[in-house]
Amino acid sequence: MAGLATITESLPKSTSLLDEKMKKSHSRAGMVIFVLAVLAGLTYIGFQVTRDLDNVTITSVWPYLLLTLALLIALGFEFVNGFHDTANAVATVIYTHSLEPRLAVVWSGLCNLAGVLVSSGTVAYAIVALLPVELILKVSSGDGYSLVFALLIAAILWNLGTWWFGLPASSSHTMVGSIMGVGLANQLLNPHTVTSGVDWTQAIKVLEVLLVSPVLGFVLAGVLILISKRLVQYPSLYEAPKNQDPPPFPIRALMVITCTGVSFFHGSNDGQKGMGLIMLILIGTVPTAYALNHGISPFEVRDFITVSRQVGHILEEHAGPAAPVADPRTEVMAYIRTRKVRPATLPALRDLVSDINREVAPYNSFQAVPAQDQTRLRNDMYVAGEALQLIEKKKSPAFTAAEVAALDSYRGKVDRSIKFIPGWVKVAVALALGLGTMVGWKRVVVTVGEKIGKEHLSYAQGASAGLVAMGTIFLADNFGLPVSTTHILSSGVAGTMVLNGSGLHLSTIRNIAAGWVFTLPAAALLSGLLYCLFHCFA
Repeated sequence: MAGLATITESLPKSTSLLDEKMKKSHSRAGMVIFVLAVLAGLTYIGFQVTRDLDNVTITSVWPYLLLTLALLIALGFEFVNGFHDTANAVATVIYTHSLEPRLAVVWSGLCNLAGVLVSSGTVAYAIVALLPVELILKVSSGDGYSLVFALLIAAILWNLGTWWFGLPASSSHTMVGSIMGVGLANQLLNPHTVTSGVDWTQAIKVLEVLLVSPVLGFVLAGVLILISKRLVQYPSLYEAPKNQDPPPFPIRALMVITCTGVSFFHGSNDGQKGMGLIMLILIGTVPTAYALNHGISPFEVRDFITVSRQVGHILEEHAGPAAPVADPRTEVMAYIRTRKVRPATLPALRDLVSDINREVAPYNSFQAVPAQDQTRLRNDMYVAGEALQLIEKKKSPAFTAAEVAALDSYRGKVDRSIKFIPGWVKVAVALALGLGTMVGWKRVVVTVGEKIGKEHLSYAQGASAGLVAMGTIFLADNFGLPVSTTHILSSGVAGTMVLNGSGLHLSTIRNIAAGWVFTLPAAALLSGLLYCLFHCFA
């Protein structure tokens, strides 16, 4: 972490413009609204958790102490994520004088909170999918806690370090690096077993998005400036504000809309990064309440059984007259790990789907499944769903269109049964992210607002960077892809500076780029070392 000091010598420690605006900035009404939202959220969380744990028999307080510690660390990551990434949403409205700093931050916090609450959870489980399958299935063991603690603490430490030096680094990048670190450490600690390391197919997919998004931000924001210059002949749009008065209403409205959109979609995308890990913690500690989705209706359970039988027949036809496999889950996990179809793969998958069906059939709800069976059923479902997804991607064996539709339907029902986010988890993450938004945002705001370009941010530049960031995150959220708000907006500001002829502070760009380059390996190394340390005591 000390190496960051070398690459941040030119980054600012303060700014007279922002300091002056802070002196006259007030937002008491916004603070009151936010405090009321926090109190309402905490009340809701307490009620829901109490209800979830009503049917849980407590035999030892130790798992619950671990649960509390793990949840605090996970929510701590979201808190740091909030104040680390706030600058990306508020820098443009502050430096175009569209909103006063404290009002902008409160508004951004509320929008982040709203974005988390409406998120789908798809990104949450895309992050979890980067982890080794073996560790996902044994989250209740010492290795599971070592994994969660190591990657979250590493991500928090790196985010705090980059924030301290005012570097707009990516929380997404940090999280992916931390996951890769624990995956590789897990593989190194188990060289003579069948354990896996990183799901490189999924990791490369995520990394491609993280690498491409800054380029898209730079190019699209720059192009948007050029187009607006052709279509909107209004010179003051492309010049730095001449005083600290708010811009004309249409411009101000556009700036506030982009701030709102970036904040909302940041919450809906970035807010999910900790959710999947929180669910792993809950599944490992309180499987009776969280291993299976107890919100599934009896009708949906019966529908699941029907589709499960249909998928069993399909796999039976493709597997042929093969004998039953002694340990179908282990065989299917071997396929997930190696990506190679063996003679026993399809028979094992057939048997695994049949086992799942037999376990579910006697019950009208997942809540009725015996407590001692819920974790095993959840793990069987997870492995079957991952294997079917992989088979469909590789198109080996080949299925007909009708068969693919049946398999897709089954996978969707499996995902709904085990890949869910309780409402109170969303509220807890929303509060952590929103509260984080209110704290420590100034350092990175100064870098984004003043030190990327050589000239003050113009209205058109702020709007272009914000619109591109908002649109890109919206699309990524719909496709279930984790992207970096930081990368997109910072590179968007740089793109507008270049194509508007404003010029760049190359030293700042170099420092930011160095932070981006070092983030993944540094987070991976840190999380790997922490995992090895925790593993010794697990």
